[in-house]
Amino acid sequence: MYSFTHMVCISQLLKYVSYQIPPHFTVYLILAAQLLVTTAVVAIFTFVRPVRLFVQQNQWVYWASYAVYIVTHLVLVCCKGPRRKFPWNVILLGIFTLAFSYMTGSISSFYNTKAVFLALGITAVVCIAVTVFCFQTKVDFTKCQGLFCILGIVMLVVGIITAIVLSFKYIPWLHMLYAALGAIVFTLFLAYHTQLLIGNRKHSISEEEYVFAALSIYVDIVQIFLFLLQIIGASTK
Repeated sequence: MYSFTHMVCISQLLKYVSYQIPPHFTVYLILAAQLLVTTAVVAIFTFVRPVRLFVQQNQWVYWASYAVYIVTHLVLVCCKGPRRKFPWNVILLGIFTLAFSYMTGSISSFYNTKAVFLALGITAVVCIAVTVFCFQTKVDFTKCQGLFCILGIVMLVVGIITAIVLSFKYIPWLHMLYAALGAIVFTLFLAYHTQLLIGNRKHSISEEEYVFAALSIYVDIVQIFLFLLQIIGASTK
């Protein structure tokens, strides 16, 4: 009963926050919590040797978390009802964050600590720079929705082709080219999603879509980290 009461209080607090705080502040609060969880998981999987060994030796957990990631991602992106209805949107986002954090931590466990540190640091600098730029610039990335749609399709197709080719024979330059392309594309996506959140542009995200906004920016940041980790990890071997 004690824990249930506290869960209800937390839910009511989150609901109050979502209505009282300006939308972009709500999104950045949620995003900060997501990134804190992911960073903690990456740190544990990288520095705690028993955990690191368990993760590396039990790949089925990674694939299970990948399945959860896909399902929750599709529900949050494609289903307006669950995405907007509190507290289900927060619950789904929490499950999604845990699954994606496990995946990110699992991938990080196969790289040395120096590469992980560098990737985290560079990702932080890139994200801060992009955010400041989006708040200051007159360039409107939201006008380029068609271009970003094409970029997303190109990344998907190139990713599938690269995965197939590398499964037969590892080609270092192809892997690095794909990782560099991915880092650039998701940096552009981060700028696009940030401006959608800020508003005062041709297109913007409605106040009800704070979970979708947090989800989009969070995925962009983690993908930038993962692509940078591949590049840095290969160069530090």
